[in-house]
Amino acid sequence: MVTKTVNLPTHDIPPTKKLWLAAIKPPMYSVAIMPIWVGTAIAYAETGLFQTKTFVTFLVSAILILAWENLSNDVFDADTGVDVNKANSLVNLTGNKPLIFWISNGCLIVGLFGIAAIAFWQQDLTVIGLILLCCAIGYIYQGPPFRLSYYGMGEILCFFAFGPIAFAAVYYSQTQSWSFTNFAASAVIGIATSLILFCSHFNQVNDDAAVGKRSPVVRLGAQRAAQLLPWICGSVYGLTVLFILVKLFPLWTLLVFVSLPYALKLCRTIAANYHQPETLLRCRLIAVAFHFVTGLMLCIGFIL
Repeated sequence: MVTKTVNLPTHDIPPTKKLWLAAIKPPMYSVAIMPIWVGTAIAYAETGLFQTKTFVTFLVSAILILAWENLSNDVFDADTGVDVNKANSLVNLTGNKPLIFWISNGCLIVGLFGIAAIAFWQQDLTVIGLILLCCAIGYIYQGPPFRLSYYGMGEILCFFAFGPIAFAAVYYSQTQSWSFTNFAASAVIGIATSLILFCSHFNQVNDDAAVGKRSPVVRLGAQRAAQLLPWICGSVYGLTVLFILVKLFPLWTLLVFVSLPYALKLCRTIAANYHQPETLLRCRLIAVAFHFVTGLMLCIGFIL
């Protein structure tokens, strides 16, 4: 375990308010929201069903479960030392790792209680079973003894947790049935979600390498990883067009191209600065914007 503490020069430390906002990561919660918005929109488009109570309960529960994952990841990263230079880590900000750990567990318990309520209303354990699987993936992503993200598997786990599995749970919570269109949409949003994680590695590539965390950017090298970005972004649009051509998606889902400026900005920024990781801290926010607009436009496309 690395026990080195954060020791940044005073002039490099952002204002405390900004540090707390960066630690809490409000924009990141669109990752929890989008599967519910898009999955529910598809359920409504295909069946005409919309269960408001289930939708709201699922939305709040998903946000709490993602809070658990974000907070617990700060705790687990503190154990390995990978966040030693991360001033916006909640553990580093509070200096109280047990507090963050128990707050995270509280979020998980309340979130799962909401999902259990949905299962109770339906008299069906399918939804809670799928969400427990998502939670298990969330734990093995960063939690001991697994820490699969340290082997470069984080993006794959993220794809399945926030893509096919989450979408299946959301659609089933509304209809108690399955949908191939919903599965196809889950691939589009799953890729956009994994892209956020992928981009978050660029600014911390040196810290990751120092503690043996073999993120994709560490494995590929920052330059090759930057060259891969346009292909990842392009796959979102390519899959959308393909699913329209095979008549899984309505023509209105071409609205996803509204997110293209964010994709271009993300690719150009990282391509120009991959060799200066300290300048790429905010790139994950561009990736979040790309994810949010893509999901929102896909949702609107299905509703229209």
